Amino acid sequence: MLSKEQLRIKFFKNRKKEYYEVNYNFFKPIFKLLKSLFKEKKIFLSCYYPSSYEVNTLKLFKLISDKKNIQILLPKINSNGGMKFVKWKILNLLTVNKYGFLEPSINNKFFVPHVMIIPLLAFDIRNNRLGYGKGYYDKYLSKFLVKNKKKILTIGVAFSFQKYNKLPTSKFDVKLDYILTERGLKKTQ
Repeated sequence: MLSKEQLRIKFFKNRKKEYYEVNYNFFKPIFKLLKSLFKEKKIFLSCYYPSSYEVNTLKLFKLISDKKNIQILLPKINSNGGMKFVKWKILNLLTVNKYGFLEPSINNKFFVPHVMIIPLLAFDIRNNRLGYGKGYYDKYLSKFLVKNKKKILTIGVAFSFQKYNKLPTSKFDVKLDYILTERGLKKTQ
């Protein structure tokens, strides 16, 4: 079995090689799910600003911009190694963090998302996620799901070619509720 680091290298190369631009329809299953689960409630939806051949969420941002009940949150890395989420709108300024990812430039009030759209390098049939190895999402989710007993709906976003049969996992890894690919939205088994 390949180690997590070997899988990261493999899937990053594969994602770069196989990457393609998604259309707006790719994200429609998310809206159907949100409508069924949240009805008219205001939703704080955290997302990621795409880089390094991740599924392009810029189209999702544009679709959300006309939804009055959905507020976009973007992650911001803290100096203490944690992650927080800040309200963001399409034209708000972004800066490059120490990992080369774009994040909000301001440290406004932080919010706990109702729904998290999460990037990944690979996923498996049980909706386990292979991230970049720093553990930001897993630490954040562990803190709020376990310690604070908050329910956060998690949706990993990927291309179907990022699926792996069985990823190595540890007790620190948090399983995702759903995986969205061009083939649709799949709930955890």
